[in-house]
Amino acid sequence: MTPTAVGFREASARAVLDPTLREAIRRVTDNLVARRAQVTAELPHFNALRDRAKRIKEHTLANLDRYLEQLEGAVHARGGHVHWARDAEEAAACVVRVCREAGARRVAKSKSMVTEEVELNRALLEAGMEPVETDLGEFVVQISGDRPSHLIAPIIHRRREDVAELFARHLGTPPDASVPILTAAARAHLRQTFLGADVGITGANFLVAETGTVVVVENEGNARMVTTLPRVHVAVAGIEKVVPRLADLAVFLPLLVRSATGQRLSAYVSFLTGPRRPGEMDGPDAFHLVLVDNGRSRMLADPELREGLQCIRCSACLNVCPVYERAGGHAYGSVYSGPIGAVLTPALTGGRGLLDLPFASSLCGACRDVCPLRIEIPRMLVALRARARWTAAASWERRAARMAGWLLSRPRLYRWASAAVRALEPLVRRVPAGPLHRWARGRDLPRLSPTPFHRDSRR
Repeated sequence: MTPTAVGFREASARAVLDPTLREAIRRVTDNLVARRAQVTAELPHFNALRDRAKRIKEHTLANLDRYLEQLEGAVHARGGHVHWARDAEEAAACVVRVCREAGARRVAKSKSMVTEEVELNRALLEAGMEPVETDLGEFVVQISGDRPSHLIAPIIHRRREDVAELFARHLGTPPDASVPILTAAARAHLRQTFLGADVGITGANFLVAETGTVVVVENEGNARMVTTLPRVHVAVAGIEKVVPRLADLAVFLPLLVRSATGQRLSAYVSFLTGPRRPGEMDGPDAFHLVLVDNGRSRMLADPELREGLQCIRCSACLNVCPVYERAGGHAYGSVYSGPIGAVLTPALTGGRGLLDLPFASSLCGACRDVCPLRIEIPRMLVALRARARWTAAASWERRAARMAGWLLSRPRLYRWASAAVRALEPLVRRVPAGPLHRWARGRDLPRLSPTPFHRDSRR
């Protein structure tokens, strides 16, 4: 996870002054919200599915060690290999090692947030390999040197004109090319990547413990190409992605797709169970599953934040968040943006972004209301805010609180101080804010009551 999860206030202050960015985000999120509302209303048992999914996730996380061992055994039984990575560095090094052993020079990737989290592309490049993103949005992000700004719509911040200009430079399309021309150019370019890649890398939406199956949900078909054409398939997934049974997917898939893109079913749902077996027409010769911890065990042990591991990365919470709509995803400075990102980033990293991100919310509760798992994001943000108050960087607040407590416990001194403040109020209002000018901007200093409260209370 990139170490830029600080500075939300500065980044968001710049973002809100960009009307083009705000319009681009609003156009996409409004569309996703409307489609979600339509397709969830079609399912009379949608809320029952949410409750069922919640119980499955709670049970799975409570028995995560057992289900992970079961998953490992099932993958081994079907000829696959399982690798355990304690942190981002181990995960990236593991994938690089597998690619080297396969003699890989070009690596085709499908969209995966966890590979963004462990900065896999950087590790592959440093090892002398060529990683190529094959999801259209991620491909645009890669060739432009940009960063994803939404969990499922990585270029939500870009207009068609921006992509046309980019493709004109990289793929030779007309500068004013239409969307069909742009997508056709990307398809033709990426086709060569699929055919020439030695290793295919995907994430996983779900991991099934009883069968060792990796489930990948997508709409472009690129993940299916990545997992069938290269000789080796590597799936990289967080340990929280496991579900106990194949039958549990009947609960999670309708929730994920309808909450994420507002579809009744995504175009492609791939169930990948080990390498190609004798008699099968396609599939990789070898399959590797890299299970990534990277702070998840610490989060699991935290009773206040554990619930965040139930997230299935649908991004519904981003689409309804008034802060995300105005600030955009880049302001969060992390792979995971929006309300759930404000929880995941400090929780997974052990505190990075703690002073900014938990405060990037109005606590309106819209994120919790649309979450398919009913995750109590506002409650976790409040818990993180409380922790932020006890960090070294917030020590001045603790000192101010102690000073206020000391003063309030001495009534006579408090009355004298209160009278002094009233006498000095006109002068204080004329003093420049100085180093506090940014904090003071947009805030009014309320006028003191002419009569102190302690005097009113005696009447």
